[in-house]
Amino acid sequence: MSSTSSRYIGIMSGTSLDGVDTVLVDVDKTITLLASNFLPFPKDLKQSVLSVCHGQHTDLQTIGELDHRLGHLFADAVEQLLRQSGTLPEQVRAIGSHGQTVFHHPDSPTPFTLQLGDANIIACRTGIDTIADFRRKDMALGGQGAPLVPAFHRYLFGTTDSSRVVLNIGGMANLSVLLADDTVIGFDTGPGNVLIDSWTQEKFGQAYDHDGVLASQGQVHKELLSVLLKDEYLQRPAPKSTGREHYHLHWLQQQLTQCSAPINDHDVLRTLTEFTALTIAQDIEKYRQGQVPCVYVCGGGANNPILMDRLQQQLSKWSIQSTDQLGISADYMESMAFAWLAYCRVNGIASNLPSVTGARKATPLGVIYLAN
Repeated sequence: MSSTSSRYIGIMSGTSLDGVDTVLVDVDKTITLLASNFLPFPKDLKQSVLSVCHGQHTDLQTIGELDHRLGHLFADAVEQLLRQSGTLPEQVRAIGSHGQTVFHHPDSPTPFTLQLGDANIIACRTGIDTIADFRRKDMALGGQGAPLVPAFHRYLFGTTDSSRVVLNIGGMANLSVLLADDTVIGFDTGPGNVLIDSWTQEKFGQAYDHDGVLASQGQVHKELLSVLLKDEYLQRPAPKSTGREHYHLHWLQQQLTQCSAPINDHDVLRTLTEFTALTIAQDIEKYRQGQVPCVYVCGGGANNPILMDRLQQQLSKWSIQSTDQLGISADYMESMAFAWLAYCRVNGIASNLPSVTGARKATPLGVIYLAN
């Protein structure tokens, strides 16, 4: 890793599986977003990943092929970003690739997490040293391996005499809580967009509920909401993390069978939106301190007006705003985080937070895959 450049690339492909976010940033004393790009997921590849995530029968050949195909997809995304930004590979110090999570199971007797997307392919095709496998070192130290982004949020926003919460609503919803005493807490509250998107795709044939239009045609179904709120994950204390292996369409269908009568599809969607808002708000409210507590929202859920309106109503004593208003892209926050995690690995800076993940100690995260 001979380059002295302060430029890094971050790659993020999240639970929603809508596409690959890439960013080019400059990391010095601050982080500056220089360029960004979104590459949609090929439909057949998305379906193959979802099949594995949802526990359908698979084998080692399928996993290996997915690892290979995702590696090439991520390399495609980086090459597109380089072209669009007019950047040469030698101008970039390293790439940070989150990989595509297909299973995350930190609470079993044999805890593990699996992200696919061969970093050797990314490094060799782009000519840029690539850092990946960010989660397993934290898990080897007894942590959850997630969430990892709170350390980046502390770097960005610091602390004040009032609570600051960074809320990312992706497939799952997760919080970074920055308290006045410099304590940082972070965990997954539960589902973000994952159930909303799955129901929208299943019942309405659309990728997601654009602007909450479909949910707006329904009403909250109190019985279903009560059933959903009994989910055991919601009762667990932090540190905790979750994913599609827990919240998926089959899980939702099981909850629906507990209701006394069939429910209108629009009402189910409106109730899922309410469920997401309520579970997020209940966790955030626990950490209100100071005169001007703030929630900074990022991720795809920030674009759902029903979800945002309900959060504002339930968190009436909080200031709620998009991270865009702070100069940090709400759409590219997580990919920026993995560029920063790559920077930390290159420079030997500890990048997990034991107070968040439960790891025994702080350590630099990620494995280096050299381009040459």
